[in-house]
Amino acid sequence: MANMINFGGRSLFDDFFRDVAPGYFVKPLHGDPLPAQIKVDIKEDGNAYTVQAEVPGVGKEDIHVGVEGGVVTISAEVKQQDQQTKDEKVLRSERYYGSVSRSFQLPQEVDASAAKAKYENGILVLTLPKRTQASTRRVTIE
Repeated sequence: MANMINFGGRSLFDDFFRDVAPGYFVKPLHGDPLPAQIKVDIKEDGNAYTVQAEVPGVGKEDIHVGVEGGVVTISAEVKQQDQQTKDEKVLRSERYYGSVSRSFQLPQEVDASAAKAKYENGILVLTLPKRTQASTRRVTIE
């Protein structure tokens, strides 16, 4: 049933309304909003995890990263607005506001105090050092 309604990323309703009433159902000028899920690549070396996350079109001040134990949460908020100069007459104004979030579990806990993040060209790179295992100590029973 879903294949009959949705094909090629469009639904039959999109095509119908575009043909019947093209002026009323216009897609935003900004293109597609953020994807439903942030895409990540996670690599591990002996001492740390490296996470590369795709977060295009978002300012670094609107990206938030949380680390608790071995759980990493990345969230981003998008605020796109059209700009207008003093001599322009606004015929149509569109804005897009939205947020997307992603959490995942790493195999080992992370030392959050030593974590580092860098954001450049739409790619967030996290360096998450592994927490060293606490040494076990034998307790003498009295």
